[in-house]
Amino acid sequence: MYTLLSGLYKYMFQKDEYCILILGLDNAGKTTFLEQSKTRFNKNYKGMSLSKITTTVGLNIGTVDVGKSRLLFWDLGGQEELQSLWDKVWGISQTLLWCSCPDTPRLESVSSSACAQHWGPVVSRADLAPSLGSPLWWIGRYYAECHGVIYVIDSTDEERLSESKQAFEKMVTSEALDGVPILVLANKQDIETCLSIPDIKTAFSDCTSKIGRRDCLTQACSALTGKGVREGIEWMVKCVVRNVHRPPRQRDIT
Repeated sequence: MYTLLSGLYKYMFQKDEYCILILGLDNAGKTTFLEQSKTRFNKNYKGMSLSKITTTVGLNIGTVDVGKSRLLFWDLGGQEELQSLWDKVWGISQTLLWCSCPDTPRLESVSSSACAQHWGPVVSRADLAPSLGSPLWWIGRYYAECHGVIYVIDSTDEERLSESKQAFEKMVTSEALDGVPILVLANKQDIETCLSIPDIKTAFSDCTSKIGRRDCLTQACSALTGKGVREGIEWMVKCVVRNVHRPPRQRDIT
């Protein structure tokens, strides 16, 4: 009887939660992609103006529900000095990161509901630290706990393509991400001068052997217009659900 009731509770009141990292160089469009994802999958979420999105200094967090699955996104800053944070595995330890939520110069004066106006129903998972006297979140556990990676490439920035490839190669060869599915988004495909998918695949061809046998897809995307956003998220959900090597976390439906 207990097993039956427990199973019924999980079916009705819990979702399988998967942590997804959004990585890529700065100005690739990672936060715009996150914002578009929340707008398309969260019915009651009023998206922020995309023109207000600025360079992420630290971390943005967001969630979307797709069927019985919940994706928890960690959108990490892509500046060169921040890329060293991508592969940090802190376990239960924590690190201080700047909060890049717009219009919130000091977290001690901002409530969770106020931040939720910008980022949706996500801030409850972060520990705001009002006693610290500065705009900081306590955040930890990236590669070690993620279930999938979305790597965003600015397909209009040919000059930095090699830099993006180096960052991707370093990421994909991390043992902590072994077997984790990777979605490579060739962003800004709405711009006529952008590189094509074959162009990007050719530029990243040296990384093919390092990807291994994991699920990996390179897909055209325009985070600004939303083209390719839903398809990419749905593909990622299928991959993380069938990846038995990284089981989901159980979270109560809120």
